[in-house]
Amino acid sequence: MSDMQYTLGIDIGSTTVKIAILDNRHQILFSDYQRHFANIKETLSNLLSKAYDKLGNLTVHPMITGSGGLTLANHLQVPFVQEVIAVSTSLQTFAPVTDVAIELGGEDAKIIYFEGGNVEQRMNGICAGGTGSFIDQMASLLQTDAMGLNTYARNYNSLYTIAARCGVFAKSDIQPLINEGATKEDLSASIFQAVVNQTISGLACGKPIRGHVAFLGGPLHFLSELKQSFIRTLKLDDEHIIDLDNSHLFAAIGSALNAKEETFYTMEQMTEKLSADIKMDFEVERMEPLFASRKEYNAFCERHNTHHVTTGDLSSYEGNCFLGIDAGSTTTKVALVGDDGSLLYSFYSSNDGSPLKTAIRSLKEIYHLLPPGVKIVRSCSTGYGEALMKAAFLLDDGEVETVAHYNAAAFFNPAVDCILDIGGQDMKCIKIKNQTVDSVQLNEACSSGCGSFIETFAKSLNYGVEEFAQTALFAEHPIDLGTRCTVFMNSKVKQAQKEGASVSDISAGLAYSVIKNALFKVIKVSDASELGHHIVVQGGTFYNDAVLRSFEKIADCEAIRPDIAGIMGAFGAALIARERYEEGYATSMLNLDQITNLQFETSMAKCKGCTNNCRLTINKFTGGRQYISGNRCERGLGKTKKDNGIPNLYDYKLKRLFSYEPLPANEAKRGTVGIPRVLNMYENYPFWFTFFTRLGYRVILSPISNRKIYELGIESIPSESECYPAKLAHGHISWLINQKVDFIFYPALFYERDEFHEANNHYNCPIVTSYSENIKNNVEEIGRGEVLFRNPFMSFQSLHTVTSALTKEFQDLPVTEVMNAAEAAWAELAASRQDMRAKGEEVLHYMDTNHIRGIVLAGRPYHIDPEINHGIPELITSYDIAVLTEDSVSHLAQPERPLIVSDQWMYHSRLYAAASYVKTRDDLDLIQLNSFGCGLDAVTTDQVNDILSGSDKIYTCLKIDEVNNLGAARIRIRSLLSAIKVREQKQSERVIRSSAITKVPFTEEMRKDYTILCPQMSPIHFEIIEAAFKACGYHFEVLGNANRHAVDVGLKYVNNDACYPSLIVVGQIMDALLSGSYNLDKVAIIMTQTGGGCRATNYVGFIRRALEKAGMAQIPVISLNLAGIESNPGFHLNGELLMRAAYGALFGDIFMRCVYRMRPYELEPGSVDALHAKWAKRCCQFVSRKHLHYFTFRKMCRQIIQDFDAIPIDENLRKPRVGIVGEILVKFAPAANNHLVELLEAEGAEAVVPDLLDFMLYCFYNQIYKAEYLGTSRKAAFLSRLGIWALERLRGQAAKSFKKSRHFTPPVSIYTLVDYASPIVNIGNQTGEGWFLTGEMVELIHSGVNNIVCTQPFGCLPNHVVGKGVIKALRSRFPDSNIVAIDYDPGASEVNQLNRIKLMLSTAQKNLKKEKDT
Repeated sequence: MSDMQYTLGIDIGSTTVKIAILDNRHQILFSDYQRHFANIKETLSNLLSKAYDKLGNLTVHPMITGSGGLTLANHLQVPFVQEVIAVSTSLQTFAPVTDVAIELGGEDAKIIYFEGGNVEQRMNGICAGGTGSFIDQMASLLQTDAMGLNTYARNYNSLYTIAARCGVFAKSDIQPLINEGATKEDLSASIFQAVVNQTISGLACGKPIRGHVAFLGGPLHFLSELKQSFIRTLKLDDEHIIDLDNSHLFAAIGSALNAKEETFYTMEQMTEKLSADIKMDFEVERMEPLFASRKEYNAFCERHNTHHVTTGDLSSYEGNCFLGIDAGSTTTKVALVGDDGSLLYSFYSSNDGSPLKTAIRSLKEIYHLLPPGVKIVRSCSTGYGEALMKAAFLLDDGEVETVAHYNAAAFFNPAVDCILDIGGQDMKCIKIKNQTVDSVQLNEACSSGCGSFIETFAKSLNYGVEEFAQTALFAEHPIDLGTRCTVFMNSKVKQAQKEGASVSDISAGLAYSVIKNALFKVIKVSDASELGHHIVVQGGTFYNDAVLRSFEKIADCEAIRPDIAGIMGAFGAALIARERYEEGYATSMLNLDQITNLQFETSMAKCKGCTNNCRLTINKFTGGRQYISGNRCERGLGKTKKDNGIPNLYDYKLKRLFSYEPLPANEAKRGTVGIPRVLNMYENYPFWFTFFTRLGYRVILSPISNRKIYELGIESIPSESECYPAKLAHGHISWLINQKVDFIFYPALFYERDEFHEANNHYNCPIVTSYSENIKNNVEEIGRGEVLFRNPFMSFQSLHTVTSALTKEFQDLPVTEVMNAAEAAWAELAASRQDMRAKGEEVLHYMDTNHIRGIVLAGRPYHIDPEINHGIPELITSYDIAVLTEDSVSHLAQPERPLIVSDQWMYHSRLYAAASYVKTRDDLDLIQLNSFGCGLDAVTTDQVNDILSGSDKIYTCLKIDEVNNLGAARIRIRSLLSAIKVREQKQSERVIRSSAITKVPFTEEMRKDYTILCPQMSPIHFEIIEAAFKACGYHFEVLGNANRHAVDVGLKYVNNDACYPSLIVVGQIMDALLSGSYNLDKVAIIMTQTGGGCRATNYVGFIRRALEKAGMAQIPVISLNLAGIESNPGFHLNGELLMRAAYGALFGDIFMRCVYRMRPYELEPGSVDALHAKWAKRCCQFVSRKHLHYFTFRKMCRQIIQDFDAIPIDENLRKPRVGIVGEILVKFAPAANNHLVELLEAEGAEAVVPDLLDFMLYCFYNQIYKAEYLGTSRKAAFLSRLGIWALERLRGQAAKSFKKSRHFTPPVSIYTLVDYASPIVNIGNQTGEGWFLTGEMVELIHSGVNNIVCTQPFGCLPNHVVGKGVIKALRSRFPDSNIVAIDYDPGASEVNQLNRIKLMLSTAQKNLKKEKDT
């Protein structure tokens, strides 16, 4: 029993407010919850009044928790407790046996693991797929609410695969199912299953859910079927399910249990506090109003009222009619036009789940309105359900929607050069060149910024769409919601509401963000003027004046919005029917009687034709007709697979690579070896098969990927944002473990074969190189030693490097056997490559003789996996077009160099070569496959696009992930084909241009009067390094604009898939150049280049591309590197400069150690910063001197450390120490990590950041490793040893002084870091921060810093392996370690980051308390 008589727990969640009042025996006296529709104060006030009415004026001890509770807690002077702590308290009180708690909230999902005394929480980071609001969104698609879904789900028969990764994708999975007639019961159960899959794969991230499981939070409390789905998937029995009465109130109850004795109020005082006006500060940026005045709005309306279509009166019309039906994803549109193109009838309605019923309703209406003698002579359907409509009503034509839209737009403005169409959940930007569709961009990956998003928002605020749009027009402070995922906008909006933003500000902010998303994220324009001069906007979303106005403001243009913006697709389809009609044509369309009597039923089946098991939707119509959709090939239609003889090299390559017969068991004298069919095995399997077979092993290859294989490995995937091909690897390994092979062999290939000697390098991508490390550190059976897993790092550069690596790996086998096997294997690999090339030439010859077209479907080797390409190659051959792979033509041409990118990955060099060949032939086109989350494609897609469009070819890129949505692919491919057809008819001439760029050198002349701009990375170091450069005679300036605005500028100039650091770097540079502060003809840019295998080496290319885009191509870009990648006559990286910069870096490191260690404890606030400022000035003077004296330097180091050591601090105060590690820029740049050091200090912790010098030492050490294990230059290794010796010696005095000091710890040697990292990751992990990141974490733990924030850019490739990928291994080695990985990204929710950091700190405080008590 507690001394406090009554405690009040308040939980303010993202969508609801919950309260609980407990007595001192922990009995609940009152509890309730209510949705707050963003009006938190009033809602809480209501709930408290209810409690007051029931219990009277009690004196309570309040405590607040929840994602929305922090600001309110500060204003009410009520203590705040971290949600997870609240939940764990109530679980430990009411259900102490809990091992894992799964909690779903409105916008967050969490899994909490209780192990020993340790609480570990996983929370959704940058995506809110699979949460309560996701369920609500899905329910609205099925015209019901969450409880309705629950009722439906009870009676389901079969489940569909739906992507819960993103509410928007899930819509695009569900919509076709609705349109094809799937039952609501099945859909509801599938939605719940998707939430389960998302929670397990996205949150558990490699940590299995075992033991007693408690289910918490609203959705799991109210939706019994959702809970059932979890129980079914986790295979829980009754004993392991913990049933709780008030599971949705657990956070509120827990916060009451955490109440503090010293804080108490009466209920009346609480209600009074709430009625006082709470003024909150603006954290969310504001934007300018849409319209400054009524007058401006009226002028806008007047201008847009002029664009209308000629309408005719159907009742008095005489002549022929043409029908167009546009079956969209959420609405059906119908248009009827007359001979002269006038619109006689239009219809626009939402589908209500059945597009067919909706269309029948409209057609009946048309037939009733048609005057006698007027006939529909030709009809055409378009849009999403084009094929279904055509089959149901036997229409005459079907046309891809992009062409229909162009026809409609050209009717309004024949000179149209751009059509922007924003629909319910899709947006398209169609560029027109020479009256043909030139390129189509669709949002295949994300639909933030579509109409349905505004609708969902309006609903959540209790508004209708029209009313919501109306409020935006005169909002005074529209909120800036950025350009990322819709669900994050939710959290931004929440934050703005807490700051008192009005509904009108939110609505206007949304209108801006829809357009920003469309332009900068989907169409990826940097400057909206690129769109065109004659822009037609259409799609229902543009009926919203606020959206149209924000488009005109952002694009700085006057667009045409036809008055039939919503039915343009149908209007275009009707015009196509009119154009194709010839006198005497007899239509096949059903007449009124047939439509009235048309009955249809929809059923689902699974095709048994092959392992794809496509889900078929069978629509049966009266008269025995049927329409089947959902199949990838013709078998599902009941035909045999159509073999039209059209070559498909994807199919050929799959068979060529994997059709080897393994040794019979009785001949395999050395046993079995398992090889996973993943990533680089799609390139090198012929080698490994031959190698092991020659050595007498029976090779067991995992099967072709499918969904089941993926699900086998879902529990061990450590990072939710990596690409699907990588995620599949876990399942293949699990399959092999189940086969009980003697060992699994999955090597890490740092270098691929050197196929293109002119390229800068021939790395594998960071994921392909290091993925076996993730397997080693995250698959439990391997960790427990139940299976032998061998993953040597090696270079595939030549037979020599391979042989030396293999003889080291297989030391127990006779050397000659291994060498002979390797030689035979190398020959077989060469033969398989030769076969591919010969086949490519054979197909080109086939195309010539049969006069057919070909498409090079260019991707990575593993894109031939049917589970990854989703049957796109078969889709293409069904149009009688040959499919070639990139490596079947990459030997036929070379790109002209230098390219704008650093061409350093072998698979990608093939893409450039293939594109260079395609541009020379008129009968070949290229479509690039791009896996969602593939970071390198931020570099490659732009380059391939340059090569093709530079020679007037059309570039198409298809984004693919685990979701099998062929709809978008089909539109893109058909649009490409129709554009090619029109081009052929016009016989337009193409000009073939070179892909080489001319680099502007930085000359000796320029050195005299050019200012060199350098982006900011670490302010504490760069202020001294700036002085060092100036001392060497350069006009050197470190930019001071690393802020939010720079990131926004970066978004405009960098490919949207590029990583966060590149946005910050390019953003700073472009922001500075556009500011008008510099003479653009007297300025240069400098950027470091390591030449490593991650994207950072390409930043120089990103900068050049941005400069070119902005019309500043004359500005030279200097690459600062020691690897000889590029050199400039006017910039010398000589001994003097290196020495001065090294001194600068060392001083910075000393300051970082001293300031961060002392500042949290100083007795006189500001004393540490003052001392830092004093010494920083002296250090700048020192590195600027003409002659640098080593002894002066040593003396200064000693003095600095002694001065800081002597600052008076509170010696008895102990705070948790938190290490910061991660990607170099995000780790050091306050602007990139949202001022993490300041945040930690404000939250009562001490930050510990490892030295910048260590990164330089890491780069040196890598050369030593590469010479020893990967066969690179011995000379480079020798020089690197020398470099390490010199830097360690330079740092020696500082290290000594740190050792002698009372408060500081000295840095450790790089060789020690190697020893720390190597038991966990191989030192061959050298992309990005590589093994060094893991080494730093271990070093921090060894020096007593158990709490670590691992900072990383969202989707950073190396960090999937050496950051997130090693956390599990670190925790098992160091049980006290408390590590949180935080993703940084322009769209990341700061609230979310803060919550996760606070949780880590609360665990840190608890551990510190434990230490004090013992």
